[in-house]
Parts: sequence; structure tokens; C-alpha cells
Amino acid sequence: MKKNRYILSVGIIFAAAAALYLFLWDEKPAITYFPPDDAVAFTEAASHLSLSSPTGNDSYEINWTSSSLSDKPMYLRQDVSLLFDNGRLLGLRSEWEQDTDRIEIREKVSREDSSFFEVISFHHGEIHYPNDQIKSIQLMSQDHLYVIDSPASTLDSFTAPEGEFEEEWQHRLERTMKQQLLYEWQQLFAHYQIDTDAYLAVPLTSLPNYSNEPLPSMTQEQTAKIIGQLWEGLYKNYIIPAANTKGDSLESYVPIILFHKDKNHLLVLFELNGEKQRLIQSYS
Repeated sequence: MKKNRYILSVGIIFAAAAALYLFLWDEKPAITYFPPDDAVAFTEAASHLSLSSPTGNDSYEINWTSSSLSDKPMYLRQDVSLLFDNGRLLGLRSEWEQDTDRIEIREKVSREDSSFFEVISFHHGEIHYPNDQIKSIQLMSQDHLYVIDSPASTLDSFTAPEGEFEEEWQHRLERTMKQQLLYEWQQLFAHYQIDTDAYLAVPLTSLPNYSNEPLPSMTQEQTAKIIGQLWEGLYKNYIIPAANTKGDSLESYVPIILFHKDKNHLLVLFELNGEKQRLIQSYS
């Protein structure tokens, strides 16, 4: 009887902890786009992936970090980081603090087999002024890592290939990932009857390319606003639902972003835990 009570007590504790975790995720401030503040800026913003030492049983660990530093403390600082393994969402982290200039995310993930890892992070800050005036700053960062875990070679990793051996592995891993992602995206295009010729298609992991390059026929200022509002929608409709997924049931691949060539709206297509979803955002 005592054993049963102990098991019941442990179960209650775990259930309470899980409920608290979900509550805290729901209570985290949403990412909200506000007009840019030219008086403040990020002095540092980076994401980084590296191979840790082997952990035994044919597994290894990946060091996953994301950090940012603003030139002064802000009312609210918040960073979001997403990690993909061969195109599949492996994990996501969101950190926020008030009245600070720095955010740091540090994680270790255990994996097996050869993989192509990609991380994308969104760094955000809110500055509150008198008379309820709110402005913001934003920046994206990214990194990638190829890991070779093959019986025919020693455990190795690289970001840029050196020599024919690493070039061959780069092509092999990227080809495998692209085949998987194209299959997933084609299913979404067919489901929502998308005319892909009417859109510029950009994988979420390629979005940082537009940090210093405007979208076609747009200014950099317009591009920054669209991307800031895009992350606002992603946080609410993709990141929070993915974070609230229980246990090991998280199933999702890199979302595909479709910028309409008429420059009036964008679509975000993704599948999360078996459910196809579409986010529509009009340019304002």
C-alpha cells in the first residue's frame, strides 16, 4: 500500500511539474513587432553548433547555443532558437528577461548517426518610453553543422567541407534533407492548392539571408517590418504549440514561407504533429 501511495505521489508531482512547465510557456511574453528604435542596437547576436565528445553507445552530443547583447538594458529582451536535424524540428527554446541587456540559451542534445544540423534564432528587444510609446529592435542569427557518424570512419564534424571526403558527405546529407523537405512541402502545396509560381518560396532556416538583403522589389526597411511581423505570427502559431507538445511526440519539419509576388501578403505552411497548417499574414 505504501508503495502504491509513493507511486501515486510521484505521479502527482510529475503531473504538477508538467502543468507548471506549460503554464510558464503560456505566460511568456509574446513576441510583438513594434516600430524600430534607431537609438539602440544589438552589439552581439549569434547562434552556434558544435560537436561535443562521444557519449558511448554510438551516440554523441551537440552543443547548441544562442546569445545576444544589446547596447543597453531594455524593458523586455527575448530570444527564440529552433534546432533542426536533417530538416526535422529537434527542439526549440525561448528565453526572456526584463530590464536586461543579455539573453543566453545553452543546451546539449544527444543524437545518433550522421546528420545535418541547422539552428535559427530570433533576437528581440522592447524599449518602453513615456506616453506609452514602445519601440523594438530585432536581429536573426543562424549556424549549421555536418556530423559524420559512420562505422567506416571516426566521429567528425565540420561547417565547411575540406577535401573530397567531407564534400561527399556534405552533398549526401544535404541531398537527403532536401528530398525529405521537398516531399513535405509538396504535400502542403497540394493540400492548400498553392500556385507556387505566384510566390517566392523561402525555408525558415534561410530567412536570415534577408537580414541585409531586401525581399524582391522592397526596401530593407519594408523587409525588416515584414520579417518582424512574421516572427510575431510564428511565435503564436508555431513555436508555442510546438513547445507545448508532450513527450517525444513532436513531429514537424522546416516551415516554408511563401512571399506573394504581388507584395501584399505571405503564407507560412507547416505540419505539426500530423496536422497541416497555414498562416496567412497581410502586409500592413
